[in-house]
Amino acid sequence: MAQDHQNDLIKISTIGEGWAGNSVNTVIFRRNALDSKDGLQFAAYYDPDGKVVLAKRNLDEKVWQTETTAFTGNVKDAHNAISIVLDGDGFLHMSWDHHDNQLNYARSIEPYGLEMGDMESLTGSEESHVTYPEFHRLPDGDLIMMYRSGGSGRGNLVINHYDLTTQSWRQIHRNLIDGEAERSAYWQACIDGKGYIHLSWVWRESWDVETNHDMAYAISKDKGHTWENHLGEKYALPIKQNTATYAWRIPQNSNLINQTAITTDKKGKPYIATYWMDSVGNQVTQLQVIYQRGKAWKKVSPNHRSQFFDLAGGGTKRIPISRPQLLVDHKGVMYLIYRDEEFGGKVLLVYGKSKRWKMTALSSEDVGQWEPTLDISRWKDEKELHLFVQKVTQIDGEGLADHKSSPVTVLQIKHLNQIKSN
Repeated sequence: MAQDHQNDLIKISTIGEGWAGNSVNTVIFRRNALDSKDGLQFAAYYDPDGKVVLAKRNLDEKVWQTETTAFTGNVKDAHNAISIVLDGDGFLHMSWDHHDNQLNYARSIEPYGLEMGDMESLTGSEESHVTYPEFHRLPDGDLIMMYRSGGSGRGNLVINHYDLTTQSWRQIHRNLIDGEAERSAYWQACIDGKGYIHLSWVWRESWDVETNHDMAYAISKDKGHTWENHLGEKYALPIKQNTATYAWRIPQNSNLINQTAITTDKKGKPYIATYWMDSVGNQVTQLQVIYQRGKAWKKVSPNHRSQFFDLAGGGTKRIPISRPQLLVDHKGVMYLIYRDEEFGGKVLLVYGKSKRWKMTALSSEDVGQWEPTLDISRWKDEKELHLFVQKVTQIDGEGLADHKSSPVTVLQIKHLNQIKSN
């Protein structure tokens, strides 16, 4: 009976057939693969020919309308993902196909439309070496766009602001976090109910993921213009390695992964999810959650994994676990969403508080090297989980698999707190 109840809670809709030769459609730093507003939900993905496909549906329906655009991407590189967002007026903004190259950006011709206008510039500044573009919608409908300018180990964080009134972009920071040409910040960001921007990041000293270290944190209460640490002390900008405030110190060679998740609870307190080994070289890598309590930072882990793996090298890695997404409900329950070969490669939900954790599978089958991306707007508005799910294969170091396509789906759970552990 419990399994039947679980099946009733989970709904799946299929959008179309997507490229699956690597993980470019499902990398976690897609902010966003899904976005919703005013009863409509939008999605974006590459089809088997590498063309950008846009889709939309009414949220109470399973049928999607799709539009194959004139835009294409280098799907052979899993960095080159698509990011979308709806602004406060319903215009769809999209950026795609980046790995240290010229900015690709377009927006829809009409509100809530799938037809995109021509490619255009944002501000004309720091747009020739773009990687990891991501969008965030502010409570007033304005947008924030972040991306790295420069290559791995020598990039800086650029922040642009879109004004809904003027329908134009302005650059706020061309170098918010300065790697000083020696390192890069690999970040994750979120916007809370007050419109505050929360930003956390690890440093990487080179192209090699082994050189990831430490977890830093900053918050902006004025749409990204000025930044503070968790104690309310203002940062001198740009933030550098020796001026950053750290939520948790993590040494190199700890299997620390980059670009995971940050969210807030109902009080606006930050929670950061990632994974690493607590003791270098002799302990299994575990999911970790770092969270703020008063003036201090605390850490908790489900400690449910037993398989060892070693994280090293460059390019897009084939790793036995995905990077996790994190949600926190109004009762303070933490929900970690990820994929793990130790547990059959399924979409997993690990949830709980402090020392009491449970786990359940949200999919019945292996999803390959999928990583979780979700409709953040839907969680904020209704506390519903909508996951972009596609079974994909990732060969280590940007290799390509023979399996070129698979169905693109959305997994939907209306009442996440009713999910029961297996």
